[in-house]
Amino acid sequence: MAGILDELMSSLGSDVTKQLSNTLGLDQSAVSKIIPIVAPMILSGLKKQKDEHGGEERVDHILNKYGNAGVLDDIGGLFNSKVNDSNADPRLGGLLGDAGIQATDLVSKQFNIAGDKASKIIPMLAPVVLGFLTKKRDSGGVGSSGIASLLDQDGDGSILDDVAGFLTKGLGGSAGNILGGLTGGLFDSKK
Repeated sequence: MAGILDELMSSLGSDVTKQLSNTLGLDQSAVSKIIPIVAPMILSGLKKQKDEHGGEERVDHILNKYGNAGVLDDIGGLFNSKVNDSNADPRLGGLLGDAGIQATDLVSKQFNIAGDKASKIIPMLAPVVLGFLTKKRDSGGVGSSGIASLLDQDGDGSILDDVAGFLTKGLGGSAGNILGGLTGGLFDSKK
């Protein structure tokens, strides 16, 4: 998944960072560190849906329902429409489940961000990630099977290690139980 993330960040990262920072009133340097935590979680949630709930067809269903490549043309407008959305849900429905709430709590603590702002980050970034994948599928020449393959390329848990290591820095042992729930809920393929 690192390849997808690298491509996303190189093409949209600076704009996404700037717009998210401006919309939520957060420091850009903090936002630039948060995006590489949240984006892999969304991709991992999508991979879990693929692995457990219908393969390539499930990925297509999610992208068709929630992925709109048009949002990439006006990221600021997307974020402005989401910032006051009282229905914004870090769980992203079943995509992340309770792991989305736990990740929000950890990001809030790690970066000293108010909970109401932290809870908007995942719902604001998800349409960008899904829109990017939809654009790659539909006009990037990779098709549905290509997106499914890209999700499989780095399914060895290394993202889990990276996210876990980053989030626990500065939180000490107090993050252990929360992080255990997060990683178990999101990455355990037997659940």
